[in-house]
Amino acid sequence: MSKKALIVVDMQNDYLWEQRKPMFSYDTAELVGNVNKAIHSYKDKGWDIIYISQIFPNIITNRWIIGFSIANTEGAKLYGGLDVVSDLCFDKNLPNAFTAKKFREFFNSQGYDEVVVCGLDECGCVGATALGTVKAGVRTYLLKSCTGCRYKAEKQAKQHEKLTKNGVEYI
Repeated sequence: MSKKALIVVDMQNDYLWEQRKPMFSYDTAELVGNVNKAIHSYKDKGWDIIYISQIFPNIITNRWIIGFSIANTEGAKLYGGLDVVSDLCFDKNLPNAFTAKKFREFFNSQGYDEVVVCGLDECGCVGATALGTVKAGVRTYLLKSCTGCRYKAEKQAKQHEKLTKNGVEYI
């Protein structure tokens, strides 16, 4: 029997709430609405729903220089409007979720053969995690309507080309 998962990446307060930094220019209502629909649709099909959060250590340099997704802050928590339907929640410090040991060990133990990735950002952590999933030998899709991108169209097009060239399929 095949095992499948929807991986929801970095849908956190600091990127989506009203007081976010201007650089995070996502349409929160549309994106979260689409992601929530996908969460319920895939859960109804029996897929695992996995949540990944970008968490930077709460040290003074990260607070000053990065200023978002800092451990143990409200901003680092999953966005309040996001439907959380499982306890499969993992933290990462780098864009590719597979660099996080707990996630990687869990994922590898499950025998997934198909994964859909969505969330934030196509040119950042969603793209990096999708490539990590391909590298793990799993058929990988990126759910376009549920993935935000804050970058210009040219950079997004280059990322799209890179991902498809490496085996990520857009749906």
